[in-house]
Parts: sequence; structure tokens; C-alpha cells
Amino acid sequence: MEEKIKRENYVRSRFFKSLEYVLLVFTSCVFLIPIVWMFSTSLKPNNETMSIPPKLIGSTIEWGNYAKAWNFLPFGVFMKNSFIVAVTVTVLVVITSSLAAYAFARIQFKGRDTLFLMYLGTLMIPQQVTMIPLFIIMKKLGWVDTYQALILPVSFTAFGTFLMRQFFLTIPQELEEAGRIDGCSPFGLYARIIMPMSKPALSTLAIFSFIGQWRNFLWPLIVINKTDMKTLPLGIRMFQGQYGTEWNLLMCATAIVIIPSILIFIILQKYLVEGISLTGMGGR
Repeated sequence: MEEKIKRENYVRSRFFKSLEYVLLVFTSCVFLIPIVWMFSTSLKPNNETMSIPPKLIGSTIEWGNYAKAWNFLPFGVFMKNSFIVAVTVTVLVVITSSLAAYAFARIQFKGRDTLFLMYLGTLMIPQQVTMIPLFIIMKKLGWVDTYQALILPVSFTAFGTFLMRQFFLTIPQELEEAGRIDGCSPFGLYARIIMPMSKPALSTLAIFSFIGQWRNFLWPLIVINKTDMKTLPLGIRMFQGQYGTEWNLLMCATAIVIIPSILIFIILQKYLVEGISLTGMGGR
């Protein structure tokens, strides 16, 4: 009887496991359909992108569309601007968020928790509310159409501070106490103990920050007017003309844009999963 129950439990567990895999495969295919269609459209002649009935593969495979898309606009300039902005913002966000998080997690000072709650409260303010004041500040400083306007306003995030603080709370305080005994200053503890142990959280924050800035459209649209200062999302928008759209070239440009994000995710996915799981654990 006991063996029969074990066998039934084993069959049931295998069934639910198989069902789980089927659902995961189905969901993955659903999410992959737009990406596959994008790559398919990028290789079609332009007169076949809207054909009825739709065709996954065109009559000819136009690999030259990617060269046309690159030369259609100053695409290299847009990519350079996006790399400069995304990398610089990522570095600044990691530095500022980790410093603020260390203060909120480890340094005792009056009103710390209240200040942290107020800091988190800024997450409830829609971005659209702050855009007009920020633009006025950028204009008064003469920073419109500059890298400063693209980088500095987005280099400080309450989300990054919260993410890093939650991870710092999981690090045993005994390690810092040992560092204090050895004569480490608060900044020495941060630089020599906390940061080396925070690679998963730092990688998670870096991925979120880089991808967020790589695809940021609204803020650059407001503060950038010159073509030579535009980022990739603004550049892609320029493929849509007043009298028509080169859909195959637009899909080529989109495919080129998403490649860096995919590569970064593939390289750092181990740290991303670990960072998300650990930062949700709370702390002491």
C-alpha cells in the first residue's frame, strides 16, 4: 500500500513537472514571436513587409537592409551617444546608490528611517510631474542638447538605493566589526568589505540601469534637439517619415539596438537571478 502511494505521488509529481515545462515553453514561444517577426521583417524587401497574407520569409532575403539602415541616418553617432549615456549613468547610479544604501543600512544617525521612507516616497511621483521643472533647470544652466542633461538628472535613483540597501542588510555585521578592529574607516568598510561581497546586487542594478537608459526615449526627446546629440531611440523614430515608413529598415535598426541588451543579460544573468533573490530576503 505504501509503495503504491509512493508510485502515485511520483507519477503526479512527474505530471506537474511536465506540465510546468510545457507552460514555460509555450510562454517563451509567445514572447519570442515579436522578436522572430522583427528579424524576419528586417530581411524582407520593403514592398513585402505588409503583404496579405503575412509571410514569415520574403521572396528574397535582403541582408543588405542592415547596411542600408546603418547608412540611412548617422546611426553610428546615435549608438555612440547611447553608449556614452548608458555606461556613464550606470556607473554613477551604482556609485551613488551603493553609497546611499550603505548609509541607510549601516550608519546610525537621527531620522535615518524617516529620511529613507521619504526617499522611497519619491518612487510614487510620476516621471511626467518632474519633467517640466527638470527641463527648466537644464535650460537655465544652458545644458539643453548636452550630455549633462542626458546623464545627471537620472544618475540618482531611489529604486537603486532600495535595492542595494536590501542586499547590504543580508551581509553579516560581524565582518564589518572585524574590519573596525583592524582599523578600517567607514569608507574602508564600504570599499573593502561591502562592495566586493555585493557583486550580485551590483550586477542587477547595473543591468537595470543600462537597459533603462539604453531604451530611454521620453527624457532625451525633451532635452535634445540636435541630430548629432540624439540617442538610438530618437534615431529609430526618425525612420518613420511624414509620407511613409521604411519598415524593413526600421526593423533592422531595432534589431541592432536590442543586441547589446541581450548580450549584457546573457553575460550577467547568473548575477541577476542571484541578486533579485537575495535582495528580496529582507535582513536583520
